[in-house]
Amino acid sequence: MENLLEVNFKNKNGESVSLKDFKAKAYLIVNVASKCGLTPQYEGLQNLYTDYKEKGLEILGFPANEFLAQEPGTNEEIQSFCSLTYNVTFPVNEKIVVKGEGQHKLFHELTNSGVDYTKNEEGNFENLLTEKGLISGAAHDIKWNFEKFLVDSSGKVVARYFPDVVAGDERLKADILRLLNS
Repeated sequence: MENLLEVNFKNKNGESVSLKDFKAKAYLIVNVASKCGLTPQYEGLQNLYTDYKEKGLEILGFPANEFLAQEPGTNEEIQSFCSLTYNVTFPVNEKIVVKGEGQHKLFHELTNSGVDYTKNEEGNFENLLTEKGLISGAAHDIKWNFEKFLVDSSGKVVARYFPDVVAGDERLKADILRLLNS
């Protein structure tokens, strides 16, 4: 398994970067989409970024179109949407593949880390996806847009959150604070 800090990806300008370029104490990596019922999570993610960026949190969005084609736009359209609709200031990188054929190495490493999901107890969203036959692939695969991975400063995945666990969730915030205060 390659160290996550070393895996290259393209930023919004098409430049090759890696997590180590951000020099954070904690990284929250999220696969995002503009046309999803969960898209309003951008607001909570931005609030989290505003609250914790100066303390060492980096949030990185990765647009992906694997789930009902809910991110059809070009990189320029995605950047414009994020900026104009949600005033996003955290890095939203070039669109990538997060599941299936052509999966980006970063998401291959994240999903194969062996870290299990933090989920909402009711599981309503997971049940809805299951009932509609929208969850596919292996148990470790990304399930939907806005799945979140928390990575520490050494590149280790320390937590994984099901897509309906929002940025304001106390469990997610507590996990972030543990990393920022260590």
